[in-house]
Amino acid sequence: MVKKEMIAMLLAGGQGSRLGVLTQKVAKPAVSFGGKYRIIDFPLSNCINSGVDTVGVLTQYQPLRLNAHIGIGIPWDLDRNVGGVTVLPPYERSKGSDWYTGTANAIYQNLEYMESYNPEYVLILSGDHIYKMDYEVMLEYHKANNADVTIAAMPVPIEEASRFGILITDDNNKITEFEEKPANPRSNLASMGIYIFSWKALKEALIKLSEEPGCDFGKHVIPYCFEQGKRIFAYEYNGYWKDVGTLGSYWEANMELIDIIPEFNLYEEYWKIYTKSDRIPPQYISSDAKITKCIIGEGSEIYGEVTNSVIGSGVVIEEGAVVKDSIIMQDSVIGKGAVVEKSIIAEDVKVGDGAHLGVGEYAPSKYDQKVYQFDLVTVGEHSVIPENVKIGKNTAISGATAAEDYPNGELESGGYIIKAGGIV
Repeated sequence: MVKKEMIAMLLAGGQGSRLGVLTQKVAKPAVSFGGKYRIIDFPLSNCINSGVDTVGVLTQYQPLRLNAHIGIGIPWDLDRNVGGVTVLPPYERSKGSDWYTGTANAIYQNLEYMESYNPEYVLILSGDHIYKMDYEVMLEYHKANNADVTIAAMPVPIEEASRFGILITDDNNKITEFEEKPANPRSNLASMGIYIFSWKALKEALIKLSEEPGCDFGKHVIPYCFEQGKRIFAYEYNGYWKDVGTLGSYWEANMELIDIIPEFNLYEEYWKIYTKSDRIPPQYISSDAKITKCIIGEGSEIYGEVTNSVIGSGVVIEEGAVVKDSIIMQDSVIGKGAVVEKSIIAEDVKVGDGAHLGVGEYAPSKYDQKVYQFDLVTVGEHSVIPENVKIGKNTAISGATAAEDYPNGELESGGYIIKAGGIV
């Protein structure tokens, strides 16, 4: 039997429904980020930078692009004969099986994979957070405390604490109480959804709770470990960490990359973020182009004006076009004279000549107020926006739209157009 001290299990099956039309055809961890990356690149890069060379990636929702992106793990040096990266979709067993119904249930269904490495410790990660963390330091902390479970945690504003699992600790950082999304939080120390378990403790909990519907770490496994008197510690993290689970936080995290001194730095030599890069030509900036404070991906052609934006690879911004405060993902085209303001444009979108996105005043979404509430124009991948239309703020568009979809040539603020094949 192969022996690994610590293996990682990376939960990457989430739909990411709060990202609206951005995740209609792709799992959240495969959504583009920062011009050239995908969200899953960050935990994968953290693993290899931390010396963790065995990673199981648990997929479920719309896994095609995620699988193609990960491949055999070459960009992250995870193409190993022993260990490396393994994609773990749900599968059918002789006694019947189910989709992954919760975070812990997904891990339970892959007990056999974990046992094949006979680990001493198992690192549980989420595939949809942006951060840099040395898991080796967290493991040393786990060992020093002789812990059964170590939960990475960070302080959050108390008014946001009810969105998280909240930890209450003693003077030694031993967790005395854990509350999953409490209405009246008694602490602002929030779980980051990153756990190190001693293998014996994890295996025992997963087998014991195997019949629990929708078995989840925060709701079931951690409370069970408390009941069993396990040693559970908080590992406090004070670096940059962002859950990009909403359109607002996704847009903010991208915009933070282009600050003059970014809080989250993609250019550090000692902690590189790796990704699968297609071999494409260098970017081209025409003599008439105007660019202020932007990230621009390889293979992009800029003929217009771009300000405070993140531009992916292979994007074309044509003559006279103006892009401000926006994210344009790879292979999209912004037509001549078009204006794009505070928008998220997904991959392979065509914005027609003279169109204007982000006009008028904010209005509540008529489609889904929980998802669309951030004053953004959000356009799903492979969409087409016709020439010379006006699109208001806080809007959602998906599919190949035509001029007749826009009464009087306009989509009012808060409105939406979801065409056949673009159902979310």
